[in-house]
Amino acid sequence: MPARPLSDETLHLIDAVRDALAQRSDVEERPLFGWYAFFVDGKLCLGVKGDELLVRLPPDTHDAVAETPGVRTLDTQGKMRGYFCVEPSAYATRAQWEAWIGAALAFNPRAKASPRRAKAASTAKARAQKPAPKRHSIFENDDL
Repeated sequence: MPARPLSDETLHLIDAVRDALAQRSDVEERPLFGWYAFFVDGKLCLGVKGDELLVRLPPDTHDAVAETPGVRTLDTQGKMRGYFCVEPSAYATRAQWEAWIGAALAFNPRAKASPRRAKAASTAKARAQKPAPKRHSIFENDDL
């Protein structure tokens, strides 16, 4: 099933996060579980889905942050402490926006990186170690 086009509101929010991270050279953008994610120094830092902002904050502040109006935890089972979905009402002012972005960036150096799956690299390495398979042709006199 093809991905649905992003709404103008979502694109605007993605651009706002890009602008907030524009001075950094260690930012990678990629889709992640339905979110448009921003990785800083190889670690998930921020994300956008619809009109919500995903922020990653210190796990030890989880309970206090979860009480903030307009904020909900990413995981309702409580297994992903420190990951929050921030609704527009909680980032409506420039001060609120800067506080969320600043808090996520401040935590990022202490955040643990999740190892990326090296599927493509390991597959290429495995191919390099195996001898090339003999190519078969459907034609008798074809020496491919």
